[in-house]
Amino acid sequence: MRPRECKSEVTAVRAVTPEIMEVDLRVLEPADFTFEAGQWVSVPFGPKIVRAWSMVSPPTRKGGFTLSIDVAPGGIGSQWARALKPGDPVHFKGPTGGFVFNRADPRRAVFVAEEIGIVPIRSILTHLYETGYGRPTALIYWARNPGWLVYDADFRSLARRYPGFSYLPVLREPPATWRGEKGEPAEAVDRLVYGVDKLVVYVCGAGRRSTRSATRS
Repeated sequence: MRPRECKSEVTAVRAVTPEIMEVDLRVLEPADFTFEAGQWVSVPFGPKIVRAWSMVSPPTRKGGFTLSIDVAPGGIGSQWARALKPGDPVHFKGPTGGFVFNRADPRRAVFVAEEIGIVPIRSILTHLYETGYGRPTALIYWARNPGWLVYDADFRSLARRYPGFSYLPVLREPPATWRGEKGEPAEAVDRLVYGVDKLVVYVCGAGRRSTRSATRS
């Protein structure tokens, strides 16, 4: 699926946290726009200036999608997102990216996300369980403090509804009432992933994403 020049309009804007905004877009052109969970779109701000944001919504929602944008940096993309209002036009290019889940892969999947890196993983996991994926998966979601566990409630709900899904939030700076895991991302992965036999790991943090195999014969 090659990226295409697209036109859309804003249907809603909301602050999820003081640092994270969601923008709902209705795609006007092309009419047959689709994407795979985990992909992103690029918005131009000049001849050589673009910003890329991942869809947080699953592709089962037809005719549009939701972007989740970290506006904490305060740059050109952050200012643009904060100023959006319903009815505003948005031109973008997409979808782009190979950070997508392979349902044919027989290995068990573990997802590891750091703060805003949860966005494409939320799209993937929501889509998997909306469409009948029944195999076990796990999510290790790290953040510096509870304010950066952006979609914590969504994943707790997913874990309650689907016994095969394990949700493991980790905080660097937990409050006194925190009963979950603590520490840094690498430490948490070492502690929580008990074996690597026939394992595939999807990792996404701020500015990086990858799929890693960990298979031993």
